Amino acid sequence: MTAQKFNSFGEFWPHYVAEHSQPATRLLHLIGTTVGIACAAYFIVSGRWWLFPLGLIPGYGAAWIGHFFIEKNRPATFQHPLWSFMGDYKMIWMMLSGKMGAEVKRVATSGKK
Repeated sequence: MTAQKFNSFGEFWPHYVAEHSQPATRLLHLIGTTVGIACAAYFIVSGRWWLFPLGLIPGYGAAWIGHFFIEKNRPATFQHPLWSFMGDYKMIWMMLSGKMGAEVKRVATSGKK
């Protein structure tokens, strides 16, 4: 499978949103990212900084479960790791501010992916 080419995060964003169309997938991203950040912070604060990479497991694990079993697609992380990481945080911010549902509808009706 050939990776889609994007020239900017702005071009990538509609694709990212379309790949996260199900609320359960977005919720898994939120939970996984929150737990991952908490784990990473704990490892740093407790002086176990070398365990910091373990904080990635809950975030990626929860997100990948959502992609493989709910969305039935491949995580964007595999082909666009930096933009996917940025997308996760933008999506979570939009979820927490109550704007993500409207964004999913906007992207779906625009036909961009």
